[in-house]
Amino acid sequence: MILVATIGMITYEAVIRFMHPQVIEGATIAWVSLIGIGINAFTAWLFVKDKDTDLNVKGAYMHMAMDAVVSLGVVIAGVIIYFTKLYWIDSVVSLIIAVVILRGTWSLLKDSLRLEMDGVPKEMDVAKIKAELLKAKGVVDIHHMHVWALSTTENALTAHLVIAPTDLHLFDSIKADLRHRLQHLDINHSTFEPEFADEKCDEPDC
Repeated sequence: MILVATIGMITYEAVIRFMHPQVIEGATIAWVSLIGIGINAFTAWLFVKDKDTDLNVKGAYMHMAMDAVVSLGVVIAGVIIYFTKLYWIDSVVSLIIAVVILRGTWSLLKDSLRLEMDGVPKEMDVAKIKAELLKAKGVVDIHHMHVWALSTTENALTAHLVIAPTDLHLFDSIKADLRHRLQHLDINHSTFEPEFADEKCDEPDC
């Protein structure tokens, strides 16, 4: 959300400078931004390893990477302004930077909202998960299945398991089998409620 707000601020300032050009010291901003590229690029590199497995790390990585891109844009603008005195270049580069940040940030924003709203993680295929659980011995059917993320690295599942009345004594072993299968699907926490196959169910998704 901070990155999205930053885009709005950059765009607003770019439009204002288009309307009211200001004298800019191109050489000064170029040198300062070169230092910024080095610091931000190195910091982003520290997050590369885990950025695809942890949304928090991805957010930090995106923030540092976008800062490096911004600094690069400012360096280019500073050099052009220094040699040409075309101060409107600063506004053009600002708008380009805003578009670059928006493209890089949009997916992160969607993933964050999905996590906040307890949505199904995008890498999870609910149909595939259900099909895998139905392979377990003793499972007649599954309904009321819900999958969501507990954090940026852990996923959870709850479901009603339909089993034969004669298999109630096997429920613990069935659960152990299902949890083992779920671990291979990157689901670390699971809760199962048993139901009997000969029971009448009035729920709409039975």
